[in-house]
Amino acid sequence: MATTKLDRKLLAETALSLLNEVGLEGLTLRAIADELGVKAPALYWHFKNKQALLDEMATEMLRRMAAEFLGHTDGQTWDDALTAAMRGMREHLLRYRDGAKVYSGTHFTDMSYAAPMEAHLQVLVAGGFTPEGAGRAWFTAYGYTIGYVIEEQSMRPAPGAGSAGGPGGTDGSKGSKESQGPKDSQGYDLAARAERLAAFPLAAASGPALFVAADEGFELGLAAVVTGIGAVLRTGGARPDPR
Repeated sequence: MATTKLDRKLLAETALSLLNEVGLEGLTLRAIADELGVKAPALYWHFKNKQALLDEMATEMLRRMAAEFLGHTDGQTWDDALTAAMRGMREHLLRYRDGAKVYSGTHFTDMSYAAPMEAHLQVLVAGGFTPEGAGRAWFTAYGYTIGYVIEEQSMRPAPGAGSAGGPGGTDGSKGSKESQGPKDSQGYDLAARAERLAAFPLAAASGPALFVAADEGFELGLAAVVTGIGAVLRTGGARPDPR
């Protein structure tokens, strides 16, 4: 491997492979260099710091999504296209440990995002959105998806660990921090949680909705988001009072 020619794409691909082993916190330029059998300074010719590496990793993830599904909108209505894109994005991000954290807040290093985004915005505009409304619609659905997966992966960080757990709850929990008892096969001891929250019956009863069946929870939330986008942002839809 020491004789392999290094370039940004190879380093990003290696980093994404290593991510599943070490997670975002454990991913360093030195760890990538060790994986490739080179000295760490060789990587600094391509990335001045870890953030620059994350930017390239996110761009490589975007390229892969574009090749598989993102921007493939032929024959779809705006809501079907938006739903399929967000569904595919979640599935892709879950392939990588901490995938959503890596992808969010980064800056793409090339124009790979432009064609898929244009395709989706065109479908939205054709479906009755103004250009501004189309942009807001895309960003709203995107924000829901990224946030959901970040919470989801905080509870079951390893790809392939199953989807029984759901995202962190609205009761101040973050991932496994709420659970004080042994975890069951679904990620939480819901009975113990309900007992702790006995004085708060609605919060106690919310356990299954918050922490079980992540796939179902995502789909229900996405349907609510897309329905709301159509009602609020689409031309002719009801708009809330800004006051």
